Amino acid sequence: MENFKKFNLNDDINKSLKGLRFTKPTEIQSRTIPIALKKQDILASAETGSGKTAAYLIPLIQHIKTKENVLGIILTPTRELAQQVADVAKLLIGYKSGINIALLVGGSSIKNQLDRLKKRPKIIVGTPGRINDLITRGSLSLKHFNYFVLDEADRMLDMGFGIQVDKIVINISKKRQTLLFSATLPKEIIQLSRKYLSNPERVEVQENNVIKSQIKQKVINTKTEEKYTKLLDEITIRKGSILIFVRTKYATEKLKKRLIKDKIKSSAMHGDLRQNKRDRILENFRKDRFRILIATDIASRGLDIPHIEHVINYDLPQVPEDFVHRIGRTARSGSVGEALSFVTKNESKMWKSIEKLLDQLKKPNKKYKHENTKQYEKVENTLDDKFVKKRNRKNKYKHENTKQYENIEKTSDDKSVKKRYRKRKKNRSKSRKYNS
Repeated sequence: MENFKKFNLNDDINKSLKGLRFTKPTEIQSRTIPIALKKQDILASAETGSGKTAAYLIPLIQHIKTKENVLGIILTPTRELAQQVADVAKLLIGYKSGINIALLVGGSSIKNQLDRLKKRPKIIVGTPGRINDLITRGSLSLKHFNYFVLDEADRMLDMGFGIQVDKIVINISKKRQTLLFSATLPKEIIQLSRKYLSNPERVEVQENNVIKSQIKQKVINTKTEEKYTKLLDEITIRKGSILIFVRTKYATEKLKKRLIKDKIKSSAMHGDLRQNKRDRILENFRKDRFRILIATDIASRGLDIPHIEHVINYDLPQVPEDFVHRIGRTARSGSVGEALSFVTKNESKMWKSIEKLLDQLKKPNKKYKHENTKQYEKVENTLDDKFVKKRNRKNKYKHENTKQYENIEKTSDDKSVKKRYRKRKKNRSKSRKYNS
């Protein structure tokens, strides 16, 4: 499809798209919008920067504007991503549309969020923790919400939100349309899709915009004790805004203090900060009031600041997929950027995993390019069978050992041997009773 007019969208939406200079839909938008407009469930995989936010928001707004009984809820793993989605939704809806949006995230005033809910929003964007909290309080009812989006589902599972998402889904209308977006498709996501989606259309964008964009990558192999000195050298020779990623909240504050001590103005952002402070830090960074932002992986998804010219991985991420999202913070909107990674001896194994992932993304496996959901289920079943076989072998080994202990106990004349094996048998019996 050449432009958005092919979708036969509402005039107000076309006007908003024109104002935002959205002329040509991205691949994920071209493939998902027609399916979503037909009210079909979607299981989609697309990387950061692919335009997936508009891919699920445009059909939702179209449904709301043409049918009064459509209400949408969008779940995201982080506050920053939720804020970004809400901002895009407001721009697409327009200022005088009469469609209210409620942003429900932790770290913000719950009183203000309750006030927004009283206005009966047609679109709710939020994080699982806060939405669950409001449902438990009896302040939020989702029984009439019939358009459900799970954005960054893989990240949501990584952060341990699986149980909370289950609780939310129970409260949403069973007669709903569900769209699940994930950067990767591990076995857990396929299982999740079987649980939440009904005969979904499978959409996979093979081309990775992050890997193929104008990002120059540099790797420095170093020792842990030399890493900070080399970081100072890199900061000195670089011009423009820098986003530094570290692994922990404590590390952000520690690195910020060290940089300030060396007269380098910087700020830190992590999950322990209140939402209004995080918003203030991001706003100051956007306005170039300081040059260096140090962050944990909460900023790797949902942070859209066009002028970030450098991303530095001071610590490598805990999972390879997060590396792609980190470097995707630079070279936005066709600009040029650079990604620098420090690799210590302890991180060499993780770096190999990252290199393997990057190679896969550059040369995607064509075998799975056009497969549908049923074929993925077949793969899943195969994996499950292997797991079962492994578990059975383990149980068989345990059973054989038990028999061996009993034989030794019966045949041995040594009282200490008999006593030791009777004790083991008793402990195994207790363990089985506890686990049953």
